[in-house]
Amino acid sequence: MTIEIKVPALPESVTDATLVAWHKKAGERVSRDENLVDLETDKVVLEVPAPADGVLQEIRVEDGATVTAGDVLAVLAEGEGAAAATAEPEEEQAEESEAPAATEVAAGKERPAKAGKTSPAVRRLLEEHDLDAAMVAGSGRDGRITKGDVMNFLKADQSSDVTPGDREPAAEEGEAVVGLARTEQRVPMTRLRARIAERMVDAQQTAAMLTTFNEVDLTEVMALRSRYKDSFEKKHGVRLGFMSFFAKAAVEGLKRFPVVNASVEDNDIVYHNYYDIGIAVSTERGLMVPVLRDVDQMGFARFEAELTAMAKKAQDGAIGMDDLTGGTFTITNGGIFGSMMSTPILNPPQSAILGMHNIQQRPMVVDGEIKIRPMMYLAVTYDHRIIDGREAVQFLVTIKEQLEDPGRLLLEV
Repeated sequence: MTIEIKVPALPESVTDATLVAWHKKAGERVSRDENLVDLETDKVVLEVPAPADGVLQEIRVEDGATVTAGDVLAVLAEGEGAAAATAEPEEEQAEESEAPAATEVAAGKERPAKAGKTSPAVRRLLEEHDLDAAMVAGSGRDGRITKGDVMNFLKADQSSDVTPGDREPAAEEGEAVVGLARTEQRVPMTRLRARIAERMVDAQQTAAMLTTFNEVDLTEVMALRSRYKDSFEKKHGVRLGFMSFFAKAAVEGLKRFPVVNASVEDNDIVYHNYYDIGIAVSTERGLMVPVLRDVDQMGFARFEAELTAMAKKAQDGAIGMDDLTGGTFTITNGGIFGSMMSTPILNPPQSAILGMHNIQQRPMVVDGEIKIRPMMYLAVTYDHRIIDGREAVQFLVTIKEQLEDPGRLLLEV
């Protein structure tokens, strides 16, 4: 019995997807629920699992193709029967390509370690020059090594090995100077990157964005975290990070200034009486903003646990559309990459975003004395169409007050 493997129903507002990569080849055996292929939309990557045990009989859509819901991707032969006939040629071909050449064996030349997901031509070139694949940076899809990557590596390696005495004499007047090849590489945007670009441009064209700054002394937060982080992790099974302090402080600010938690819809201001906070996460595919729901109802332990789980889903490419939509406010932390100050861009349709930055020890005047304090610059970008400067500044001051005296977070004062 054969089963058609089709593109599943796509998330709302998504019309098509790009087939990123097959994880199985035609003729290979698959298990039920095993991921066969990845489909990339402009928001998430969808996995297409095998509907039953069997053999992948035919692949009808190749990598890079655009597909829509219901398109047939492949045909699966259910059961054990067809496995042997289709699998044997693949295995023989693989064994043949992996076997060292007879001349190499006769010469006593050892075959290098397997080069991973590379083509036979690339493997042959690596072997000829006795290179390890790990030495060469891949520019192909998913970091695969191309023949051009190996050639560029060899050129760079040769130029670095030339000693001053080995260099060619300076060219005489009128002679052409031949240098290393100047190369370029054109790579199409992924759907996610294209969608990010579209949203960023849209935010700048539709909102009246303005950014206000402040700085916060994190002495008390760092002392509290240092005092309790071991017992916190032992009791709750999750680390106590800085983000939970900032999220709770932001919620307090949103409660005091509801318009910062609002959004614009046509000529209306939509006030949200809930606090769904998006936390920007950097992944290999690009920036994602998973949303944690009802943060005002969470304790520190639950927030850290849910944030850790959501970040892992984003990194693993297992995050869903529901995880990325519906936030009312966003927090982004450029400080983990060393950023000292930035003006974050709104995440539409939200009306404000909080930017965290690097913590640095700086001299500060405290009670008339100069003391070294762990300081961080904070930035709030807001939509000036509905949020006045007074509200934005006081919102940021509220966050500053909560963090400089974290007892306020517990007492909600």
